[in-house]
Amino acid sequence: MEQGNDMKSPSQCRQRTISLQSPLGKIQVSGCENGVHTIQILMDVPPAVRSDDASLSCVVTASNSQEEMGPELQHCVEWLRAYFSEPWAVGRLPLPVFHHPTLHGDAFTSRVLQTLVRDVKVGETVSYKRLAEMAGNPRAVRAVGGAMRRNPVPLLIPCHRVISSSGQSGMYMGGKGNHLKQWLLTHEKVKEED
Repeated sequence: MEQGNDMKSPSQCRQRTISLQSPLGKIQVSGCENGVHTIQILMDVPPAVRSDDASLSCVVTASNSQEEMGPELQHCVEWLRAYFSEPWAVGRLPLPVFHHPTLHGDAFTSRVLQTLVRDVKVGETVSYKRLAEMAGNPRAVRAVGGAMRRNPVPLLIPCHRVISSSGQSGMYMGGKGNHLKQWLLTHEKVKEED
């Protein structure tokens, strides 16, 4: 997971926010010249119904000029567009640079999120328990859940791919976004069924 240049701490950055209209509804992406800080899924509409002829585009609806957006936010927009149109293709794309304190350092949350983004690919899922093992602490299942809740960049770091050991999808966005988690998992599996 690429991290932003630490010349400035995220609290000192000149952040910009862009809004996108996506199949999940409105998404806000914030970042600076050093990288992406946050992604927020606003849940303003129900997710798009999947069908063969449905457009799954992702369109910028509010931002400053492309130059003002900066290269890292532009990269993030391009990645999200690719994800919504062809999720199986994003594995070949580099992720945008992240610039958020949760994603820096050796804290367990950071390690869990780094492991998730590196090892759990599009169309795959992993249990909270297995992710705890992969991150080096098999007893930290609840801490993995906490790391998922603190993920500042959902979609880029795919916390929707973490499920319970029983195969249930589990919570997403504090339980308010469970329908989005199901939509994302289905969206990622469509190519496999074609």
